[in-house]
Amino acid sequence: MRRLLIASALVLAALPAAPGVALAAPVEVTRFHTPESLAKLAPGAALALAPGEDPAGLETALWNDAVMREVAARGFGAATVGAADALVEVRVERRTERQERQRGPVSVGVGGSTGGWNSGVGLGVGFSLGGGSREWTDTRLSVTIRDRATGQALWEGRAESRDNAKKKDADAANVAPRLAHALFADFPGKSGQTIQVK
Repeated sequence: MRRLLIASALVLAALPAAPGVALAAPVEVTRFHTPESLAKLAPGAALALAPGEDPAGLETALWNDAVMREVAARGFGAATVGAADALVEVRVERRTERQERQRGPVSVGVGGSTGGWNSGVGLGVGFSLGGGSREWTDTRLSVTIRDRATGQALWEGRAESRDNAKKKDADAANVAPRLAHALFADFPGKSGQTIQVK
């Protein structure tokens, strides 16, 4: 019986963790710039938010505020559009999709024997890991910093995440600061390299 119980414990320990207990996926970040463009984007330069769609919208304000907080934290000053050295363009794309889970039920059986002649003990465990569906919210935050006078792009970056649509992490109020912080982490970042930021 002791050997049977040990075998059962080993099999159950080897099973995959239940859905929902995994940590949130990191944010995928890519940045682009050149040495020449960065020379025009020296710390202390005055930046202003470029005019965008529905600037008075509540969700738009969430994203704009999150980005400009990160910009200010990198040592850039704030200015009005007409007096700024560069303009910050913020674009956000969000979509929710349903993913059907196709996996069927999983059954686990364990058998063993103890004691004397013709004695035996068996154990069976069965449960389902499949079925149902899950909704995901994909979010992409794109930011371009342009020279105000020429319109030249000085720095570009994008941050992307996929979150469970039913979880609080998928709310714009939580996603906006998380993606903005990841995008400006280690600013300006290595050009053309895609990294994952936890």
